[in-house]
Amino acid sequence: MPSASTLPQVPFGKHQISKLILGDNPIYGYSHFNQHLSEHFKESHDPDSVISTLKRAEEVGITAWQNTLNERPAQDLARYREEGGKIQYLCLSAGGTWLENPDLVFEAAKHNPIGMAPHGGGVGARCLREGRLDELKDILKRIRDAGVMVGISAHDVELVQIAEDEAWDVDYYMTAFYNLAGAHREFEEKFGHAPLSEVYLREHRERMCAAVRQADKPCIAFKVLAAGRLVNSPDQIRTEFEYALNNIKPTDSILVGMYQKWGDQIGQNAETIANLCAHK
Repeated sequence: MPSASTLPQVPFGKHQISKLILGDNPIYGYSHFNQHLSEHFKESHDPDSVISTLKRAEEVGITAWQNTLNERPAQDLARYREEGGKIQYLCLSAGGTWLENPDLVFEAAKHNPIGMAPHGGGVGARCLREGRLDELKDILKRIRDAGVMVGISAHDVELVQIAEDEAWDVDYYMTAFYNLAGAHREFEEKFGHAPLSEVYLREHRERMCAAVRQADKPCIAFKVLAAGRLVNSPDQIRTEFEYALNNIKPTDSILVGMYQKWGDQIGQNAETIANLCAHK
């Protein structure tokens, strides 16, 4: 298993963050499958288990954690820090809250994140879809005024392309490999009815990776395992990680939600990333 010295670190503004970043979807019940699995995730993560997960991540060299800021994650973050935890915090807005009340940006900044990004679906995709990009840019300016690194979370590659073409004042991008809303629309257009569940289209990751490589800012790739749809074997996980590493920049990172109940996903994923990076 890797140690804190073997998982590669990459530059992130004035900081260094690990090539593998811990996400929060399994911790706080966002399964992207169904309500039963989401409830299972939530029930499996009392505060003690969250602290244990963060400490295990720290042991293998993960130095950044992103979560969606609301009351429970804020409590867990505070306790982890009180107990000496050193993992750096990346803040994502809770859905569209910052769009509804932009001043919440300044409240979020009080939790001392190294970077902040409006939620990709609740803010980024919504502003793109509804022609409200000026409101998105206002939120980004507030993040800048709060003295924190400014991020954009993008589900649709078009948002990254617009921000790059217009030279928006941002420091990093959160880049989804799969555009779920876009895939939903494409399915409806093709079949005339909505899909029964989320749709993941391979061509979306290819488009996003092309934009990632062209962007000169750091990118954090997420949904690289299609929200748990590509974890059926260690070989499959390795293949997906290898694709991601080969198609993003050497200075970019990968964000993965990990679930410790049925094994050491954190240790296994860190070992895979470390081995793949060592052979590049």
